[in-house]
Amino acid sequence: MSAATPAIAVLERLGIDFTLHRYDIEEPDGRAQHRGERIAYGVAAAAALGIDPSRMYKSLLFELDGGSEKLVLAVVPSNAIAAPKAVASACDAKRATLAEAGAVGRATGYVIGGVSPVGSRRPIPTLIDASARSHATIFVSAGQRGLSLEIAPTDLERASAGHFAAIT
Repeated sequence: MSAATPAIAVLERLGIDFTLHRYDIEEPDGRAQHRGERIAYGVAAAAALGIDPSRMYKSLLFELDGGSEKLVLAVVPSNAIAAPKAVASACDAKRATLAEAGAVGRATGYVIGGVSPVGSRRPIPTLIDASARSHATIFVSAGQRGLSLEIAPTDLERASAGHFAAIT
């Protein structure tokens, strides 16, 4: 049986325990998209799963020092805001800026709202907010909208080749 997403395939290959959770969230209508409103997928996913948003982590792609050749994936609670200065500092960079939506897909192979910190198209350094350590398990995208992984933070650290840092 083949894995549903690259993230699931990596976890299975590494023998890491995880639980899959499916959920449905209501997408904003076309008019909302034209007004520039976007759905906060992490918070919406947490609500759909009935969990505290501080246990649902979102993956944000940052460009370091103004270039798309230096990227880092920041994994932060869905109800928190990644601090660009903290992200840059954790990477020994001068600055970090959120990557454009198109760059996210090209670098990770995932769509916005379904970016997993595991199984990106190309290797991307990963920072996991230190708050994750306060939970036995956290939830992250499994690599598609409507599908989350529940995983121990230390297992996520191993699977993503990431490290913990205070980035919110």
